[in-house]
Order: sequence, then C-alpha cells, then structure tokens
Amino acid sequence: MKELKKILVIEDDQFLQDLYRIFFKKLGAEIIVTENSDEILQLVSQGEISLIIMDVNLRNTNLNSERIDGIRFSRYIKEHFYYMHIPILLVTAYPISNLSSNLLEQSLADDYLLKPIIDYNQLIEKINNLLSVKS
Repeated sequence: MKELKKILVIEDDQFLQDLYRIFFKKLGAEIIVTENSDEILQLVSQGEISLIIMDVNLRNTNLNSERIDGIRFSRYIKEHFYYMHIPILLVTAYPISNLSSNLLEQSLADDYLLKPIIDYNQLIEKINNLLSVKS
C-alpha cells in the first residue's frame, strides 16, 4: 500500500466500522472512522486526509440538518473542497445498475467497490490506484 497520511472512512454500520479498523491497522495505516458530518468536514478542511472511503447508504449522517447519503455527501465534498483533490472510494451493497450506471458522475467520486468486500486485495489495488493519481 502506498504511504498514507490518513484514511477517512465514512460508515454508519458499527460492525463494518470495526472491520475497517482491524483491516487498516493490520496494514499499518492510520484510519479515522466516523459518520459525523461536522467531524468529517473539519478533517477534510485540515488537509491531512489522503483518501476517503464512503458508504453510499449512510443512514445516520446529516448535513445542514438534512439526512444525506454517500452520493450527495461525496459530491458536496468534491464541490466544496475542489482545491484539494482527495480521492473518494464509494462502497455500496447495491448493484450499480440499481443505483445508476453513472454513479461516479452523480457523486463526483473517483471509484467504487461493491460490498461485501471479500477480496481485500481488490480494495488495496483500488486504494493504490487512487493514491497514484493523487501523487
């Protein structure tokens, strides 16, 4: 895995939050897991985040007092922090055909991955590709 400052995981499922923590800790990466939009925006604005992994189906995340899903939140981050290119990897349990074939266009995210993540090598490959583009 490429050298990272921090990976920000935006996930509201506690079980998956724990899995991400275990997985990235084994890889030696620094990880922050949250679903709190204020904390997310503060972390992004500090410029220390190397990559964002975001669930499409956020259930508990609000922005400006409105519930927001991962597609809209990804777009918000890209539009409001356009001066910092932070790669965003969307993660979804929905088949892309059920969401829309233009998921990346709608969200402005850089890539996506389907859940359940059973091939962690694929996750590492996507992360490395996104970080290579950023460099």
